[in-house]
Amino acid sequence: MTDATRNLLEQHFDTAFAAPDGVAKLRELILTLAMQGKLVEQDSNDPPASELLKEIKAEKQRLVKAGKIKKPKPLPPIKPEKVPYELPQGWEWVRLIEIGSWALGSGLPHSIQGDTGQEILLCKVSDMNLLGNEKFIVTANNTVSEKVVQQNKLNISDPGTIIFPKIGGAIATNKRRILQKKTVIDNNCLGITPASAMDLEWCYQLLLSFDFAKYQTGTSVPAISQGIIGEIVIGLPPASEQHRIVARIDQLMARCEALEKLRKKREEKRLAVHAAAINQLLDPTFRGFVPSCETQDPFAFLAQHFGELYTVKENVAELRKAILQLAVMGRLVPQDPNDTPASELLKEIEAEKQRLVKAGIFRNNDDKLSNGSVCPFKLPQGWEWASVQQLGFVLGGKRLPKGHAYSESPTKYRYLTVTNMKNATIIDNDIKYISHETHEEIKKYVISRDDIYITIAGTIGAVGIIPEHCDGMNLTENASRLVFFGCDKLFLVHLLSSGIVQDQFAVLTNKMAQPKLSLRSILSTGVPVPPLAEQHRIVARIDQLMALCDTLDQRIDAATDKQTEILNSVMAAV
Repeated sequence: MTDATRNLLEQHFDTAFAAPDGVAKLRELILTLAMQGKLVEQDSNDPPASELLKEIKAEKQRLVKAGKIKKPKPLPPIKPEKVPYELPQGWEWVRLIEIGSWALGSGLPHSIQGDTGQEILLCKVSDMNLLGNEKFIVTANNTVSEKVVQQNKLNISDPGTIIFPKIGGAIATNKRRILQKKTVIDNNCLGITPASAMDLEWCYQLLLSFDFAKYQTGTSVPAISQGIIGEIVIGLPPASEQHRIVARIDQLMARCEALEKLRKKREEKRLAVHAAAINQLLDPTFRGFVPSCETQDPFAFLAQHFGELYTVKENVAELRKAILQLAVMGRLVPQDPNDTPASELLKEIEAEKQRLVKAGIFRNNDDKLSNGSVCPFKLPQGWEWASVQQLGFVLGGKRLPKGHAYSESPTKYRYLTVTNMKNATIIDNDIKYISHETHEEIKKYVISRDDIYITIAGTIGAVGIIPEHCDGMNLTENASRLVFFGCDKLFLVHLLSSGIVQDQFAVLTNKMAQPKLSLRSILSTGVPVPPLAEQHRIVARIDQLMALCDTLDQRIDAATDKQTEILNSVMAAV
């Protein structure tokens, strides 16, 4: 290995620690350097690869004569323009299949499956995922006897064969497995049995260095063919150098593994420290609004270590949750004794509800529900613990009537589904349409731009506002709408999205085959209600802090992109 290569690797062991995919890229770089002959020094005393090729050719001739393999088809010569880099001394350009022979799969009738006590393994792609089969195939869900193999004319692959998926999405997983005993592979697998003069581990690492998805054909069912894979051009080192390359790969991969463990340990510690500080901040016994607290408190700790803690998105996501939780606990902005208390607001809301019921616009909700919950923290001055029922009406949507279906072309009648309800708003790139006749049957079940949606099936508890252009859309039966009065709409969205409410939704959801949150359960959910003026201040403060979180996410993305760009640019130069 040259000094330049050694310095390159050492540099990347440092940068790989910082980049999210750094260790994976480093492993890729190690294999790339190994297969180009840049990982170990060449030895002029090694018998050249041309001698190794003669041994392999002689072995294949013996196997053909013994009837164990078919005579190899002539391979096209390797043209100069197909050579990707300059070969080291003693190496040779060859086609991939020249280092061994094909191991072909067999169709496995159901009649021969189900036996687990025979001496020959039946290996499917799924068996590659079994515990213990991470590198070597040591077990399988099915086995067969020698007699069954002969009766069904199955192909037996020898120990040392390297197998991989050849059909379907499994190709992209780039699994490589080494057989440890005589095995029949199914016809969704393909394998190469390296010649005995080859270093098996070097061959395994060689195959790991390829992304076979780049060689697949077909769209609906991708597949890789022997013809394409077998003709891949590779550099073949002398046998002695193969052994040295494998030893060096093992050393470097061990360092990668240690680096991965260290990185994981660091990330776990960072998440744990952040979680501990956030939990202390959210502790009901912790008083005062943030950031007016005394030093040495959790907020001061977060501020002191801000740059280190918020370099991972997991912590930013937890910070967003904490902001909402602090907001609905009254700790995000100071209280103002001049604010009209929430008790007066609730009276006004109740009066408005009764007026609308009396006017026949809404039906009265069920009998007054006891929310059955107790406020988990001490309410600030002027706040009240209420139920969602005290804030307005909760109404359901409606499924399409029996015999009706979505319109195949756009109409003036749009139908909102849960899949449209994301990120606290409506994503309208997959809006469904219904006919005039369908709309007439369910026209009472529409949602207004003044409402708040709450999903109740499928995705449960998603909350958001209705954009103006979605006003009057028909509403799915898997969502409900909160018609509220007297409160700040955005505050209610934040409140219903907070852990205090979402935890109750989780408990109140009916645990059936298809879980569902009932309208009655939503009505009975307990919520902290601040004065209206404070609701406005809370929303403004949340907006400021969420903008900060957006900036943090953007900085993390930018740093990640930069680290990845550095890794990719250096690897591209190899």
